[in-house]
Amino acid sequence: MELINGNEIAQNIIEELTLQVAKIDGVKPCVVFIRVGEDPASISYVRKKEKTATAIGIKSRLKILPENISQEQLLVEVEKENLDPSVHGILVQAPLPSHIEEKIIFNNVSSKKDVDGFNALNLGKLCQEQDDAFISCTPAGILELIKRKKIPTEGKHVVVLGRSLIVGKPAGMLFLRKGFPGNATVTFCHSRTPDLKSHAQRADILIAAIGKPQFVSGDMVKQGATVIDVGINRIEDSSKKSGFRLVGDVNFEQVASKTQFITPVPGGVGPMTVAMLMGNTLEAFKRSK
Repeated sequence: MELINGNEIAQNIIEELTLQVAKIDGVKPCVVFIRVGEDPASISYVRKKEKTATAIGIKSRLKILPENISQEQLLVEVEKENLDPSVHGILVQAPLPSHIEEKIIFNNVSSKKDVDGFNALNLGKLCQEQDDAFISCTPAGILELIKRKKIPTEGKHVVVLGRSLIVGKPAGMLFLRKGFPGNATVTFCHSRTPDLKSHAQRADILIAAIGKPQFVSGDMVKQGATVIDVGINRIEDSSKKSGFRLVGDVNFEQVASKTQFITPVPGGVGPMTVAMLMGNTLEAFKRSK
C-alpha cells in the first residue's frame, strides 16, 4: 500500500505556479471569491483559497454578501465581476442558501472566468473533450494525482460513487477521455444503485464521493485497487480538543491494507482542489491576453 500524499503534490503544483506568476510583468492574475452568508465551512474554505492565492502571487478579492440576498441581486453582483476586465477568475462559494438555485448562478458566471468549471458550457466542452474547457477543480485534482503517480488507467475499470455535478459526473467523464489518464471503462453508482457493493468490488480505481462518513468498508474493495477518497466529513471524537475529527467516505483502517494506492483524509484530494483552482485562474489570465 502506498499513500498518495496530496499535500506534497499540491505544494509542488503551487511552487510551479509561483514561478510562472513571478515571470509575469505588470498586471497579475486576479480571482474574485463571492461568499453568501456566514457558513463556517465556507469561511474556512475561502480563507484557505485566499491564502494560497497570496502565496502564489495571484491577486484575490473577497465579496461577502448577506444570507438573505435575492437570487436576482446575486446575479447582478456576478455580472459586475463578469464585466470587470481586471478580474480573470470568479468563484461563487457553494453551498448557497436554499432560496438560491445554484445552477442558475453557476451558469451566469462567464465561461471565460469560470475557474470552478461549473458552467454548463465548460461541462459541455469537457464532454466534447475540448482542450479549452475549465474543469471542475476536485475532479481535475483527482486526475492530477493519478497522472503524477503514473497509475495506469487505460482499459481499467473506474467506479465512481456519486453523481454530483461538482465531483462525480465530471470525474467519470475525465476517465472516459482519450489518452492518459483516460481510456478507462467507467461505472457511475449512487444512492439508487442496487447492490452498490458488487460494483465497487470490481473497481481497479474506486472514487468515493458519496458524502457518507466511512461508507466504503474493507469488503467493498478488491485487492490491489486504487482508492481515491473525496469525502470530508466531521464525526464526533471526544479525544479531540474540537470535539470532532475529519474522516473520508472510506473506512481507511479497513480498506488501506487491500489497496495499491490510497488517498488519506485529510491531506489527500482536498489540497489538490485549491491548487487546481489556482491553475485555472492562471490559465484564465493567459487566455484573456
